[in-house]
Amino acid sequence: MKTTALVTGGTGYVASWIVKGLLEEGHDVRITVRDKNKKEKYEHLLQIEKVTPGKLFVYEADLLIEGSFDQAVEGSEVVFHTASPFFINGIKDAYSQLVKPAQEGTRNLLQSVNKVSSVKRVVLTSSVAAVHGDNHDMEGKQEFTEEDWNKTSSLEHQPYNYSKTVAEKEAWKMAGEQNRWDLVTINPGFVLGPSLAKRTDSTSISTMLDILKGTYKTGVPNLSFGIVDVRDVAKAQLLAAFTETASGRYIISNKEATLLDMAKIIENNFPGQFPLPKREVPKPLMWLIAPMLGLTRQYVSKNVGHNLKLLNNKSKKELGMIYRSIESTLIDQKNQLESDGMI
Repeated sequence: MKTTALVTGGTGYVASWIVKGLLEEGHDVRITVRDKNKKEKYEHLLQIEKVTPGKLFVYEADLLIEGSFDQAVEGSEVVFHTASPFFINGIKDAYSQLVKPAQEGTRNLLQSVNKVSSVKRVVLTSSVAAVHGDNHDMEGKQEFTEEDWNKTSSLEHQPYNYSKTVAEKEAWKMAGEQNRWDLVTINPGFVLGPSLAKRTDSTSISTMLDILKGTYKTGVPNLSFGIVDVRDVAKAQLLAAFTETASGRYIISNKEATLLDMAKIIENNFPGQFPLPKREVPKPLMWLIAPMLGLTRQYVSKNVGHNLKLLNNKSKKELGMIYRSIESTLIDQKNQLESDGMI
């Protein structure tokens, strides 16, 4: 059934795939951007609109301006909130760069939702960063589940993870204060896979470029991530929006892998083509050089060499998720970066 859906931050890495999926299903899709005049930012979505049955509408909104989502929300039935800053390095002021836009942006959007009667469901793009802060948090546990909350991040340590945690908690608080719309949160692991736009401003994309271009050729830290394909994250969002029985939080992650595991998969499929890392840097050395790499020693201590296990059973059982292999994710992303002339 055709509906009107709003995707905040609609030009983003994950958001673009959500928009594509909605347009393919014939929905009216609204996106918010900071500046409507910068058409190049959403040109790829206009091209998708031309070959799909859905219609695309562009609105301006700013996370930090109260009421700026009012117009885009009015008449929408489903709202996907993806707009939130995602960067880990080069942070000068964690509160103003990460926490404030994540938390206030969520509050401002949901205040707009509260003003209208059309919205029935809000799907929030959260993160496993709101489930756990460091891999070390798994001590004494078998795995992380949707019942877990990040209790170890702060403005000083893992500020991005902290921003995702406070933003999601804000959303659940506001959802609990009313009973007209319901909230479902999607908590993806480390998102990789092909981008619909030529962009490098995503940590996910820049990490892949660093691996392929030889930034880590002398060695990588032993870091484990829950890897998930960007297309699967978008699919989970659509399932969460249109599966009536969907509720609560959903960890969206295929399986765990290290940076070296990823390099080995690329080497096996494209032997000798890229200056890939062949070994892991010993943890004591990583600890020593951490500040030169833009990492804190606390981060190295609590993440390097620590295993990670994210339970994705709920997403499979309640949403019917079937995950792509990490191999297909990495191959498709490499091919996209190559065809876009980025490697």
